[in-house]
Amino acid sequence: MAFEPEKLHGIHAILYALFDREEKLDRSGMKRQVEICMAAGVHGLAALGLATEVSKLTAAERRTVMDWLAEDNAGRLPLAFTIFGTSVAEQVEQVRHAEAVGADWVILQPPPVGSFGAKEYIDFFGRVADATNLPVAIQNAPAFLGRGLTGPDLAALRAAHPNVRVLKAEGSAVEVKALMQAIGDGVPVFAGRGGLELLDGLRAGCAGYILAPDLIDYAVKAYNAFRAGDEIGAEEIYRTMLPSAVAVMQGIEHLMCYGKRLFAERAGLTIQDRAPAMRPTPFGEELVTSHVKRLGSFRS
Repeated sequence: MAFEPEKLHGIHAILYALFDREEKLDRSGMKRQVEICMAAGVHGLAALGLATEVSKLTAAERRTVMDWLAEDNAGRLPLAFTIFGTSVAEQVEQVRHAEAVGADWVILQPPPVGSFGAKEYIDFFGRVADATNLPVAIQNAPAFLGRGLTGPDLAALRAAHPNVRVLKAEGSAVEVKALMQAIGDGVPVFAGRGGLELLDGLRAGCAGYILAPDLIDYAVKAYNAFRAGDEIGAEEIYRTMLPSAVAVMQGIEHLMCYGKRLFAERAGLTIQDRAPAMRPTPFGEELVTSHVKRLGSFRS
């Protein structure tokens, strides 16, 4: 049966980049991360987004991450890769590797160079989308990436390129709802932001969330309860995870520092940063430990 992106839903984990003491990608740590996410019941897997510190990875390392995740997933869950690159050619090259390892869909980031008008980004995304038969999502995260598109821009992109079929929207529930209304029906919209406003995003109509794995078990439980009609239960679960989500989601570098350490301490792993990086303070590490004591370790 062909993959149907319109049926995508739920909590999808986007992996952290885990490094060893030599600042090389840590194969065993990355595999352990996938095992934890699967044990938590995630509805999909992804990598190479902001949480994967994709801008710190070489093109070869990005391909390696694709290889590892595809191997560990083994076709069990919908698989996506964020496509990072400064040119159409670089992004198409990454898309080709995603195709080769069996990705189900790809998420395009705007090129991290310059600042241009909407038409330039629409044309850029369109050329990459036209180079593949995979379903394509657009990551619209102006607060994090410094560039983004409006609802009408996204609607125009979708109309011109039929395989643009999913949206990854980073913004408040109110902002995401407005984007959804602008682009029309039939496009699954996934939010993020570390799970902030998770339930309000679902109430707005989001198909789900794409989240780093530090709180992935709680997010899955909250989503499942919400979808089952148990909003009271979902609220109780969300209240448990929310203080930790707020604590680590104070910006992307803060998430890479403290969110990654929250995940690692819950998973029994040790974090090695790849320079340049935000380094934890003693107080910050104390806070992480206090959150771990409240949340508990992962079960796998």
